[in-house]
Amino acid sequence: MKKVAIVFTALIGLVACEKNPPAKTTDLRAYSVQTVGKITTVSNLPGDTIIGTNAQGQPFGAGKYSFFSLETGQWIPNVDSNTNRWDLAFAGTIIRVNNQSSGPGFGSAFVYNGAFDALTAVPTDSVFRVDNHPISYAITRGSGRAWYTYDGPTNLLTPIPGRTLVIKTASGKYAKVEILNYYRGGTTPSATAPDSIKIRDQRFFHFRYTYQGNGSRQF
Repeated sequence: MKKVAIVFTALIGLVACEKNPPAKTTDLRAYSVQTVGKITTVSNLPGDTIIGTNAQGQPFGAGKYSFFSLETGQWIPNVDSNTNRWDLAFAGTIIRVNNQSSGPGFGSAFVYNGAFDALTAVPTDSVFRVDNHPISYAITRGSGRAWYTYDGPTNLLTPIPGRTLVIKTASGKYAKVEILNYYRGGTTPSATAPDSIKIRDQRFFHFRYTYQGNGSRQF
């Protein structure tokens, strides 16, 4: 078993109806990467920084992505965003792949409607898509469309069970990814929790993946 611990500091948030987002803090912002066998699990990877609220009282971020390498299991600095060192980039509900409109790599993706553990190979009839950043993305945004649902009354986002992201990496290798949770600590706040907590604790990605480094379509 291999463990890699990485520290990254940011304050994260999702659109909500509270005018005053929580004050920025720097505690408990470490994310971790752990590999057991073929599966790597990433916890608490932040996905954008809240910098204020708009006229409707909705918090918004700085538009800064967290770039991640599925090959190395590491967060990639923003100064390398125009390289093929990264495979996925996270900012709110946007997940980008490294291709011609998002980066110089050979990345693409599609959403497989099936369980992560049951997907043992890239299906032969797969249709990989590329980003058209910033208009549209291979991993489609929108509640119920790709990997998550958003419930307005409770202001909570939940990953859809049985949705697996199939990724062609920047170098043309293959990986499968399952988003496990969207909130710090891997625990979704209670539906009755204050919006201030829901804002403070969201956009912390928890996901697991299997990367096939030899170029095979088998997982």
